[in-house]
Parts: sequence; structure tokens; C-alpha cells
Amino acid sequence: MRFAIVYAMTPREIELVQDGWRHVLPVASIAAELFYGKLFSLDPALQPLFKGDMREQGRNLTAMISIAVRALSKPDTISRAVHDLGRRHVSYGAKPHHYDTFAVALLWALEQVLGEAFTAEAKAAWTAAYGVLAKTMKDAAGTVAA
Repeated sequence: MRFAIVYAMTPREIELVQDGWRHVLPVASIAAELFYGKLFSLDPALQPLFKGDMREQGRNLTAMISIAVRALSKPDTISRAVHDLGRRHVSYGAKPHHYDTFAVALLWALEQVLGEAFTAEAKAAWTAAYGVLAKTMKDAAGTVAA
């Protein structure tokens, strides 16, 4: 079975996301802590879906975002992994509306870490990148038998 991610991102958007992520990496643990704090404040019902050490969860999040960001210019290299991630998230209890909450928390955390560098153009680029990945994951989740 072939999996595809259809990107509607411009080279400039990809550049903005990749450049921004390079600035996040040195403070990735802080960014992850900010992200999860915001996520759980937006929807406390999500907290029980995250089991185990949250620092480890933050490292996993950072690793996955790193892989996705590196692959923005060549999405076919990670299409299967993103599809599989979406399918796995069903077993974790993720629902389609959780992706919207995740987006709000992610963009907020990026803004906190990047400060003035998180321009309107950068936010739009991150929104586009997340939108494509989330759509792929939600589509994959829809293929999981209920």
C-alpha cells in the first residue's frame, strides 16, 4: 500500500519552519513543557491520555517534530511513518477534535520560545505544516476499524 502526503507548502514556508525549528531545538525541553502545560490547560481531559514520564514524552514529541520538519521538502520519506502515527493515536484515545487543540498549544508554545521571530509569516508556515501532517494522521485514523 502506498501512502502519500500532499503538501501545499511553498519553499518559503518550508524554510521558515525549518529555520524556526533550529532555534527551538536548543530549548526543546522548555518548549515541550510549555506545550504540554498549554495543552492540558486547554483540555484537561487530555492529560490521562499521556501515561508515563512527561519528560520522555517531550523528547518523543521533539524527535517526531524534528523528523517531520526535516522531511518537509521530501514528504514521501515520512508518509508511511505519519500514517502509522495517526493509526497508533487512535489506540491512545486521540479524537479528531484533539488535533485542533494540539495545534493551538503547539503554535502557542512556538510563539513563547521564538518570541519576535515567530512572525505572522512564520505562524502561517507552521500552521500549514501542522495542517498537512494532522490531516494525514486523521485520514489514517479513519481507516482504523472501530
